[in-house]
Amino acid sequence: MKRIKISLLCLFGLYAFSACTSDLDVTPEDDDTLTTEAFYAQPGAYKQALAGVYGNLSITGTGGSGSSLLQGVDAGTSNYGRCIFYMETLTTDEALWSYENDAGLRELQRNIWTADNPVILGMYSRLMLEVALVNEYLRQTTPEKLSGRGVTDATELADIELYRNEARVLRALVYYNMIDIFGKGTFVTENDPINVRGPQYSAQQLYDFVESELTTVLPSLKAARSNEYGRVDQGVANMILAKLYLNANVFIGTPKYAECAAKCTEIIGSGYTLNTNYLNNFTADNQISSEMIFTLQSDGNVTQNYGATTTMINGQVGSIEQNGENFGVSAAAWSGAIRIRRQFAEKFAGNEFTNDVRNTVISGDRAIDITDIADRDQGYIVGKYSNISSTGVVGPNTTFVDTDFPLFRLADVYLMYAECAVRNAAGTTTAQAVTYVNALRMRARGGSVNGNISASELTPDFILDERARELYWEGHRRQDLVRFGRYAGGSYNWAWKGNGSNGVALPNYFNLFPIPTSALNTNPNLTQNTGY
Repeated sequence: MKRIKISLLCLFGLYAFSACTSDLDVTPEDDDTLTTEAFYAQPGAYKQALAGVYGNLSITGTGGSGSSLLQGVDAGTSNYGRCIFYMETLTTDEALWSYENDAGLRELQRNIWTADNPVILGMYSRLMLEVALVNEYLRQTTPEKLSGRGVTDATELADIELYRNEARVLRALVYYNMIDIFGKGTFVTENDPINVRGPQYSAQQLYDFVESELTTVLPSLKAARSNEYGRVDQGVANMILAKLYLNANVFIGTPKYAECAAKCTEIIGSGYTLNTNYLNNFTADNQISSEMIFTLQSDGNVTQNYGATTTMINGQVGSIEQNGENFGVSAAAWSGAIRIRRQFAEKFAGNEFTNDVRNTVISGDRAIDITDIADRDQGYIVGKYSNISSTGVVGPNTTFVDTDFPLFRLADVYLMYAECAVRNAAGTTTAQAVTYVNALRMRARGGSVNGNISASELTPDFILDERARELYWEGHRRQDLVRFGRYAGGSYNWAWKGNGSNGVALPNYFNLFPIPTSALNTNPNLTQNTGY
């Protein structure tokens, strides 16, 4: 088995999540369900329960690919990774979804969403479900609970304390997402009663909590790259902090680029190395890549669901090309579900990128412009992700892929440091930033220095474009455009932005998504974001 076993049933079998919109409802199942105490009396129960906390970030339910633990929310609009792809990628210049009858997607990719959008509800609900799972895990693993169950073995107690700290990092991760996507949200911890309607926390309050929580648990986590694959370590915690600091000026109005650069330097010195082959970060065996910091796990046999990588690999198959077999899925797969917009395709225009392996753009006889979204033959496509291993072995399932979603990887850290240097952060040097950028460009060109840049070329515009070239379809683009002031407003438009075929300006409040109407109706402590 290439990864830790994800067994959501271990934890979810104990609780019914009675409503997707009630933030944190956790109520007992009927009498036929295994009781909490009986569950935790089993060997290995505490690690199994932790696997359930992790598993919520990879799958949607325990009843197969179409199941959802969130009542009233479809599995296809509430998978964590898929929602990240929809909200951070589909709402930008990086991609466009052909089937606009799919719930919520027309509004997202045309930037005309409302608080009733089902994907926005799915994202909010999934984040709050993760909070609920972490909180319950922490309630069930207190010293008092363990003592009452007769857990006294020193090694087991130390393991459980580590599990608790990992769970706290996962809660910090989703609260970081909450700041980025919604700018505020319900705040509840393990110290609050079950089913409480928590207070609304502002971006500043959530920021302070995430920073404090990660800083507190960091020394107690395993060193970077020393934990089981797929589990939290110091590298993951530092990466979330680095992201928090990188976007602090947007989140709380206070620049923290020096703090971000310091975290980047710490991560870079933690043993991660660039994979010599860029595309091997996106193959069916990408769990062996030396630059992965944290991934959302995918297994074609064990975690069958329509998550981020299953969606992207099937979706990138061209309607004309019928090239699914090149990526380890059926030849037609979803036949042109995802295409790229002109403005992103042009990031790879010119001879400079002819031999750049990051350039997976497929143009063929296609027109670069998409004038009719329903016409799947219009617009270029890409072939970045694959359900085939680095050694040529196709994943065990040709629909549900084996490819993990790279939520955080080292290349991003190099570019974050470079951005901090461009922004004149203390503790950075332009020379070091250029070295990091050129390491990525040389990797992309098989070691050739022909694409290397000089210090004078390291500008904000270059960094934004280079992040697009290196990190496309990895869930960073909306955040990057917001941070560089290119999302709202009209300084940078792309096809179908704001529902105009050539793109129109967006109001500034579109830098955040609305709080879902259902969440507002359930929790009177919540208020809507300005403009919605």
